[in-house]
Amino acid sequence: MEKVSRREALLAGATLNQVFGSEPVPLVAFGPHQVSRLIVGGNPISGNSHISPEVSRQMRDYFTAARVLELLRRCEQAGINTWQARGDRHILRLLNEHRLQGGRMHFIAQTASELADIPAHIRALAAEGAIGIYHHGSQTDRFWKAGKIEQAREMLKVMRDTGVRVGLGTHIPEVIDYAEEKGWDLDFYMACLYNLSEPRPQAGGEAFEDDDRPKMLERIRRTSKQCLIFKVYGAGRKCGSPEARYEALRLVAAYAKPSDCVVIGMYPKASEQVLENCRLFREAFAAAS
Repeated sequence: MEKVSRREALLAGATLNQVFGSEPVPLVAFGPHQVSRLIVGGNPISGNSHISPEVSRQMRDYFTAARVLELLRRCEQAGINTWQARGDRHILRLLNEHRLQGGRMHFIAQTASELADIPAHIRALAAEGAIGIYHHGSQTDRFWKAGKIEQAREMLKVMRDTGVRVGLGTHIPEVIDYAEEKGWDLDFYMACLYNLSEPRPQAGGEAFEDDDRPKMLERIRRTSKQCLIFKVYGAGRKCGSPEARYEALRLVAAYAKPSDCVVIGMYPKASEQVLENCRLFREAFAAAS
């Protein structure tokens, strides 16, 4: 196809897969819903780079409302039908605009732990149509380190009462061990491959240690609960080449259960990322099957 005819086909409603000839992203059950195994994440949209304040600012400058809506539209065209992001007012406004434009992305919400009334916040997210809500991983980790992890469990009970899928986010593998041992009532884990809860001053703050990855991946493999696996690319540290991204995905595919999903934040300022991530995901997971 010529470039113009591709554009015309997309404007006429064709999907990216139809235009470019790629296979669709596989779907898995998420309760009564069918979600894409590749989920678009929200950190770049919220300006959370985990690289530097400068890069975070660049992300905030890039992601105008129009560009966020374009990214979500392109994800839908490529077969990614689910968005995971913070459940704050900024994101909810963008979600509403996406829906007003005919978008149908499923929304999985992270609690915004800076808010004073988290139970009321959870009920509001459910009312906005989130199909799943999870307890913010950084807050979970703070509770764990303070010996107050049961406070996270109380928030899960609020989620259960709303009827959404109930999730627990964490960067600490032992938190999953604890929740499993205690039989917590939850449906999924939002599991980070890097333990960012450990301060590492010698690394200038957050450190993305490759040794962390197999520790979390072992927990993901052991639990029967569905896992949404994030920081697969180490917040951009594994993005130096398509080969590096493929190897990062291939490692996850070696451990992931058939129900597990991968969450990847996308920042297409310098290059196309939606189709590329779809292609790499399919290839890596096909090689592991």
